[in-house]
Amino acid sequence: MVNKRELTEDGLEKNFATNTLGVYVLTTALIPVLEKEHDSRVITVSSGGMLVQKLNTNDLQSERTAFNGTMVYAQNKRQQVVLTEHWARAHPAIHFSCMHPGWADTPGVRLSMPGFHASMGDRLRSAAQGADTVLWLALAPAATAQPSGLFFQGDFLPRCEGAQDPPSPNHPPLHETRIGNQCPHTCLLLEHRPHQLKRRN
Repeated sequence: MVNKRELTEDGLEKNFATNTLGVYVLTTALIPVLEKEHDSRVITVSSGGMLVQKLNTNDLQSERTAFNGTMVYAQNKRQQVVLTEHWARAHPAIHFSCMHPGWADTPGVRLSMPGFHASMGDRLRSAAQGADTVLWLALAPAATAQPSGLFFQGDFLPRCEGAQDPPSPNHPPLHETRIGNQCPHTCLLLEHRPHQLKRRN
């Protein structure tokens, strides 16, 4: 997340070049190889920030409105989700998914969103917890039973009051999270109720 408008040496806005165009170039270059492999999967690490943005194809380079790095990043992450849906339809031999790792305490969050990082404090997930969904999507046989092209994010179990609540046998590891003000044993569902977000365009 670059918080002021900067261009690459090719004249591209840096957030778009990295988060959207870079993901597109890498993924499409690998598709011919992946289509020949057994159990090939593509997981794009998107962000829950994309929920605040409609897809906007009229200003991909962020030239027409006042530049806000956080909102440009969110738009890039929406673009990643739409690309994932497109790839899933176009390449049925590959399992595509994208995911939000939850708000995790990583160097990227600390540097790009210092105010958010400071206000969240110890409620952020650890970096290891932030990796749980992407690891499950990459490794679990159950992940490919889900339709290709879905966006995965955590849904909280409705009954997390006590430490004795058994985790679902379908949970990937690291199902506990410190996010929010829920009890210390709040569980983050990962395969649980995956849903496909409707494209808001």
